Formats: sequence, structure tokens, C-alpha cells
Amino acid sequence: MPDIIQLLPDFLANQIAAGEVVQRPASVVKELLENAIDAQATSIQLIVKEAGRQLVQVVDNGAGMSETDARMCFERHATSKIRTTEDLFKIRTMGFRGEAMASIGAVAQVELKTKLHGAETGTKLLIEGSEVVGQEPVVTPEGTSICVKNLFYNVPARRNFLKSNAVEMRHILDEFQRVALAYPEITFTLHHNDMEVFNLPATKLSQRIVSIFGSTYKNQMAYCEEDTGFLLVKGYIGKPEHAKKTRGEQFFFVNNRYVKSGYLNHAVMTAFEGLVAKDNHPFYVLFIEIDPDKIDINVHPTKTEIKFEDEKTVYAILHAAVKKALGAYNIAPSLDFEQDVNYSPLQPIRLQGGYNSEFESGSRASLGGNGGGSTSFPGFTPPPATTTRRATSKGWEQLYEPLKEEEQTSLSATSGMDLLDDAFAATDASAKKAIQVHQKYLLVQVKSGLMMVDMPAAQERILYEKYMATLQKKAAVSQALLFPITLHLSPADMVLVKELTAEFKDIGFLFEDFGGNTIILNGVPPDVHAADEKELLEELLEQYKNNLATLKLDKSENLARAMARRLSTRLQARMSDLEMNSLVDKLFACQVPNYTPGGQKTLVIMQLGQLHELFLKG
Repeated sequence: MPDIIQLLPDFLANQIAAGEVVQRPASVVKELLENAIDAQATSIQLIVKEAGRQLVQVVDNGAGMSETDARMCFERHATSKIRTTEDLFKIRTMGFRGEAMASIGAVAQVELKTKLHGAETGTKLLIEGSEVVGQEPVVTPEGTSICVKNLFYNVPARRNFLKSNAVEMRHILDEFQRVALAYPEITFTLHHNDMEVFNLPATKLSQRIVSIFGSTYKNQMAYCEEDTGFLLVKGYIGKPEHAKKTRGEQFFFVNNRYVKSGYLNHAVMTAFEGLVAKDNHPFYVLFIEIDPDKIDINVHPTKTEIKFEDEKTVYAILHAAVKKALGAYNIAPSLDFEQDVNYSPLQPIRLQGGYNSEFESGSRASLGGNGGGSTSFPGFTPPPATTTRRATSKGWEQLYEPLKEEEQTSLSATSGMDLLDDAFAATDASAKKAIQVHQKYLLVQVKSGLMMVDMPAAQERILYEKYMATLQKKAAVSQALLFPITLHLSPADMVLVKELTAEFKDIGFLFEDFGGNTIILNGVPPDVHAADEKELLEELLEQYKNNLATLKLDKSENLARAMARRLSTRLQARMSDLEMNSLVDKLFACQVPNYTPGGQKTLVIMQLGQLHELFLKG
């Protein structure tokens, strides 16, 4: 049998390595920016065209390279950072493996210009598909300029897997922001398609945060610092009242390297426990400085994952640092754990009419269930007889309806759509009377039993289908603002708004670009309440970016989902009978009434037989 195992050619090995290191244009941006930082640059320019498909260029004023180093940097495993095994466990630089430049050169056309400080001339190098196609002396400024053109030009399958320009540019902005936050002492600029997106002069961290995320952050931050000798934690946390519905600006840097860590995030979130609403997320930019011997960042090729030698201690110190910062700014109450505090629950307020503790206990019962169409509801607790105390005899006559003989028998299990059809059939005004519970749920009598509607979820489904139809027909209705609103956006959000200008117009937002990352809002969709315009637009952009990161949606559907989600959270708490009935009618007019766009249930139907079982005597 002939030998079948062979060594891969260098160009093919580089392309395989590129699959891990260079996944998209943002990967190139990350590697080139980190190389510029390792070269001790104090000014770095990033130039991008067509979201990195056509061009990614990084220009720095760093140390530069010699003619030999310029050529050597494109060889696999060629690095200036590692000499011994011990160096691998004491890494303080951004790059160290010697894979990035070789991988980039394997899947793109690369032009390198570099000159050492004090040298008369520099070196120009042209690379295509891992091959050197040209090298010559050149007159160039001190430092390095690397142009990466036509990414994946020789790997069409990889190029086809790239997302839209809006998505790819979002990833580039994410990488740029992380590096710019980690090094506020360095001047950064970013241009996309000849338009300046960021111009960040060297400054301190707080000002860099404001420059990136907007002036509104200036008064929303609290400084955090704790130095134990083993670990230094410093940075800024957002004040709890400014927490957002979506997971937005949350950054960890370990020895100035951006990392993703659910473990560290949990330490921060537990410190905020009780201070932010459920499902809200606080802002933070936190730096952890620790001995490189105590960590391992060589976990994943992207170097965004990290392992700590003593992670429990790191967790405890980080948690305490955030807690201390919250207390120092009077955000969280200071607690004396040595004081003996006797807990004495408040006594219920007694009202006329026999209000007592038994009634209080009953009034806390809640509805539960495992979904529409199921035949068992183990979590269901019968509601209290609140109406008994408050209703007059006339009210009882209106609410009480004798059961028909055929309805008193146990009902067999039916499909979800059968239940929906059955519920929709209950259009008689007296049978469809809705009751609002805890200002969030609706209880509606239907032929087969009881329908429970989640009001915000129902509103989200209704608004989603409404906005999808509006976007498809391009027939938006907009209400003009009496006084136009000036909105100052972050550079990243401004890029997103420009990408979505047509879709925003089709959904009812009318605005004009005022320059300097500022827009003038002249009109909004009719569903937007007065005084909510600015906050809604900011939340809408956050929700859109969140969807962008987790779902594969086109721009129209993403925007419709984001609008529906944000507006549904603003649903008024109390509704009149007419409004409740209208909500139910609109829900059943939807194409998919029983689920939100994200898959959450909008309603649950409990069959009459299940209600009977709750009251059967043993």
C-alpha cells in the first residue's frame, strides 16, 4: 500500500490556520491594531472600505521594521514576543503566536510599508496568497502601514459567508472600540468609505468612554478601584438607574487585553443585585491587573478567553470592588454586619369590610401554567375571591353565568390551534369581558374555559406584524413633532442610523443628518408617545444591535422586532374594558397570535375540565 500521509504545502497550511485566526474583516482589524500597539505606537489610523471587504488599512507611528523583519513577519510562527517556554506564561504583549500575519497573507492581497526610526528609507513588500510578489526600498514615514485588500479573494466560499456590510462594520466597530478603550493614552482615528467615524485624541479613560459612547455617559458613571496586592481592579461602572434593557456596553480587560467571561460578569451582576430591575444590564468598563503567571490567555486563537489560577479570589475581589464603588457614590446602602437587626414584618393595613391576613395570603396567589394546549397545570393556583368582597349583588349577576350542561363535562385535550379557534369564536360581548390582573395579564372567558393573555407579549406580536406590513408596503404614517428634537449619538450608533435610513423612514421616523454625529428628529410613528422619542430611539438602536449579534435577520425584520419589543414594554399599565377587548381582537387578527416573534407565549388556555379539578372535594 503506498504512503498516503503528506505534509501540507505552506500556502494550504496558512489557509487552514486563517480559518481560526481570520474569520471576518474584524479579525484583521483586531490583529493589525494589536500589532501597532505592540510596536509602541502613540497614533494609530484605521481606514476601512466596504466594511473591510475591499480594504483594511492600519497606519501607525510605532517602531517600524527592518527589511529582514518585514519579510520574516509573514512566515508562520515567526514572532518577536516569545523566546523561551517561560515567556509563554508571562505574556504582556497583545500578539505572540506568530500566526496572524501569515494567515492574513494567505487569504488577501497585502501591501506593507515600514521604516525604522532614524532610517533613511523603508521597505515595501507585496504579498498575495502567501507568496512574496514584490519587495523594494520606499520613501515612507517612520512606523508601519499595512493594507489588506480583497479579503478572501482566493477563497470564494469564505467570502460568500460574510454578512452584510452593516453587520461586518458592526463587528469592526466592536473591535475598534475595545482597543480604543484599553489604550486611552493612544490617539485613534477610524474612517469608513472616506467618512470619519471616530477621532479620539489621547486622553484619560473617563473622557475616552464619553468620546466613544456619547456625552450622556458623563454623569452616568461611578469610579471603581480596589488594589489588594494580588489584584488591581479599576475602571468605571454605570449607575443603576441608567441600566439598559439590552446587554450593551460591558467590557472586561485583563492586563489591558479584552476578555469575555461569564464568571467575571456574574461577580459584577451580583454586586448590582437589588439595584437594577430584572433583565436590566448595567454599564461597566473594568480593568484587572494581575501577575501574568497567574493567568492563561493561550486558551483560544482569538485570545478572548482566559483562565485564572485562583478564580475564586478574583471573583471575590471584583465583587467587593464594585460593591464598594456603589456604596461610595451612595448608590447602595452601607451595611453594618455586626449590628443585630431584628426583622419585624409590617402588619397588613386593615380596611373596613373584614380585610384580614387570610385574605392577604389569598391575594398573593398567582396564575401559572406550562403552555397553551397542555392538559395539566401543576403551577396553577386559584385566584382569590377578591371580587366577592368588592362586588355588589348586581356585579355578581353580571359576572356569574350558569354553565350549560355540555360545558360541565370534562373536555378532552385539543390542539393549540383548536383552542385558539375556540377562543376566537367567543366574540359575544358578555362572554368576552376581560379582567386585568396585576396590570400585566388579562383573563378572558372562552367557550372551553379560561384564556390568560400576557399583555406585553400580545402587544409585541401585534406591533411586529403591523410594522412588518408597513415596511413591506413602504406606506408608513408619521406624526410630525411640533418641536423637532436634537439627538446626539455615539459614532457607532450614527453609522448604524445611516445604514438604516431607508428602513427608519419606511417605519415612520423622519430625521435629517445635522453633522457631527447629530440628527434632528422631525417625525415619529403614531405609536410613539410624546416625550418618549429620544429614549425610544436609543433603546431601539440597542435592541437592534442586540438582535444583530444573536439572530440572522434582514434589516426590515430586525427593525420591526426591535420596534415591537421596545414599544411593548411601554404598554400602559391600566386599560379600560374597551382597550382590553381591542387588544384581544387585534391579537387574534394576527397571523401567528400565540407567540411573540422571539418565541415567547402570548396566551395560555386552561380548559374547563381543569378548572373543575381544582375544586373537586377529596
